[in-house]
This record gives sequence, structure tokens and C-alpha cells, in this order.
Amino acid sequence: MVLVDLMYKGWDMIDEERLGQRFSALVQIDSESGSEALIAKVLEKELVALGATVVFDDAGAKVNGDCGNLVATFKGNTDVAPVMLSGHMDTVVPGKGVKVLFEDGVFRSDGTTILGSDDKSALAIILEVMQIIKENNLPCPPVEVVMTVGEEQGLLGAKNLDFSLLKSKFGYILDAVDTEGIVNRAPAANKISAKIYGRAAHAGGTPENGVSAIYAASCAIAKLELGRLDEETTCNFGIISGGAATNIVPEYVEIHGEARSHDPAKLEQVTHTIVSTFENTMAELQTEGDSVPRVDMIVRNDFPNTSIPEDHEVIKLARKAAANLGRDMACKTSGGAADANVFFGKGIAAGVIGTGMTDVHTLKESIALKDMVSCTQLVLEILQIHATGEAAL
Repeated sequence: MVLVDLMYKGWDMIDEERLGQRFSALVQIDSESGSEALIAKVLEKELVALGATVVFDDAGAKVNGDCGNLVATFKGNTDVAPVMLSGHMDTVVPGKGVKVLFEDGVFRSDGTTILGSDDKSALAIILEVMQIIKENNLPCPPVEVVMTVGEEQGLLGAKNLDFSLLKSKFGYILDAVDTEGIVNRAPAANKISAKIYGRAAHAGGTPENGVSAIYAASCAIAKLELGRLDEETTCNFGIISGGAATNIVPEYVEIHGEARSHDPAKLEQVTHTIVSTFENTMAELQTEGDSVPRVDMIVRNDFPNTSIPEDHEVIKLARKAAANLGRDMACKTSGGAADANVFFGKGIAAGVIGTGMTDVHTLKESIALKDMVSCTQLVLEILQIHATGEAAL
């Protein structure tokens, strides 16, 4: 009973005004992908003041950015396993010169830029949680805070993170909408490119001497099943470029796409089908003694899947914390990816929880302060349960 009283006391310690002011300050620091150094310095100063040891890795140099990933370590005051808390520092464009409006409890930009709640709401929440713990000397597990760069450019910071800096085997990434949900399943993806070679000729004078790379590409694509293949698997070709002029038979074209699936075996099968379809189609279109059209296929794994069982500690802790707060916590399946995919591939089970951000990546983006408070309560409660050893559900 003392534990429950302590936890309820902890919820009341959230300083809503401070949380809102910190969020407002962070979103007004320019940090479009590749330019996170300014906000990283601010975060480093705050984290050190809260008692953390802060280091930066060399991811910035690897992704052509001005800053590496920030890793802050709090020793904690209980002998339990460490927990990772994470969010990303970068934003999409247009994210320079954000002007914050706050009305009726909701943050918005002035409509000329994005707001940046994706994912600066996470950064503000994490700082508020750790400040509450420090100011009130609450039980605290070892906490490893990871603030990544380049997430919006394809999880680049996470992909280049120095994982030797981390000891955590589970944690939470604050990078979703629903404050009463935790994403535990997300697909793996392969990037697939086809470089198709034909032969140029004058399209009006001697078109029969040419071999159209665009036509060859279209023949292959027409044979493929695209879109949603089943409840776990999708496929899409989103970029095509090639040709030189309308009066030239195009001798080269590039097609870029992707395949995603929650099932790695299905992903491999779909990828194989795409590659073989392009290669076989080029062979079928070749005439005797001619080597074109031909294709070079390039396949690159973009990110692994996330598949955290519902009986995993990271899920049970979140559900217990939500129950203590009188809420539900539903497991969610996502068709997109987050840094969690990369962490899962490195052996860290990271559930993705919501901060309440809405209409992200648009000029209409907004977030309610009450939702950030709700997420702060949840994260604080998770840490308290883990630190004090309260049995999970």
C-alpha cells in the first residue's frame, strides 16, 4: 500500500507548466534531419544537470550530419536491470523558425512550418520524468536515454548507433500517437531497385533500332502484384526515372520500390518474386543475338521487423503501469517503422508508446498538453514499478 501511495504522489509531482514550457522551447530550436547539433547541446546540458553522464557517438559523421546520437546514462538507485528511454532529435521539413501557438490546451505552429511534436514531445517528456525523480528522490532503475539523429531520413541514427554504449535489453520509444497503446509488432522491409538498360535511337526516324528501357520496365511491373498482398505484407514501386527526350527511345530507366512484411519468410519470398520477374521479363524481350533489354537488380535490407511477445516484460510493465493509472494499454501492430525496429534487431525489445501528437509531418500538426502529461505519467509509473519490483500483470 505504501508503494501505491508513493506512485500516486509521483503522478501529482508532474509540473504541467514546466513540461509545456520545455516542449515549447525545444520545438523552437531548428533541428531538421542532419542539423541536430543545436538541440543536442541543449539536451546535453539539461541531462547533465539532472545527473546523467552524456556521450555522443560518431553516427553524425556516418550520415553526413552535424551531430551524433546522444546517449545519457542515469545510474539509478535500485539494483534492477537498466531500462532504455528513447526519442529522436530531428524533424522533417519545413522545420526552421517554428513559432508556437498554445490555445485551449493545444500546441500548434503558426501554419508556416511543422510543429515538431514528432518527436520533441518525447524529449520533453523524458526530461520531465527524470527531473521528477531527481527532485523527489523517487526509486529509479538504471536508465539509458537514447536520443537519435536522422530518424526521419530512414532511421539513420539508430542504424549507426554505437550499441556498445548500451546495457539495456528492453525499453520504450516515445514516437507514436496513441497514449493508451504500445506498438509491439512492425514489419521488416527491403529496398528494391531495378536498373534497366535498353538502346537509344531516334524515336521518329529509326525507332526500330532502339530498345525502350521504359517499355521493358513497364512489362515487368505489369506482371507484379502490388499494394497489400495480405494482412502482413505490402509491396510498392514509388519512384521511376529515366529517358532523355520525347524523341529519343529511352536507353535507361531506374525503378525504386520496397516490400514489407511482418513475416521474414514472406518478405524473402516477395523479394525473390520481384527480382525474378524483372530478370525473366528482360530475357523474354531480348531478340536473338541481342543483349538488351537487361536489368541489374539491387536489394538492400532497410530494417528488421519488430515482434515483441505480449508476455514480454516490456509489455507487462506498460500494462501494469496503465492499470495503476486506471487505463488500458492495447498492443498495436504498425505498418510503418521506427527506431524500435533497429533496436529489436540488435536484441533490445523496445515498445513504441504514444505522446498524443497528431497530423505529424504536416502544417496542421498539433499536440495537447494533457496527452503529454498522460505519457509522462505512464513512463514515470513504468520506472517506479520496475524500480520497486511490483509484480507485473
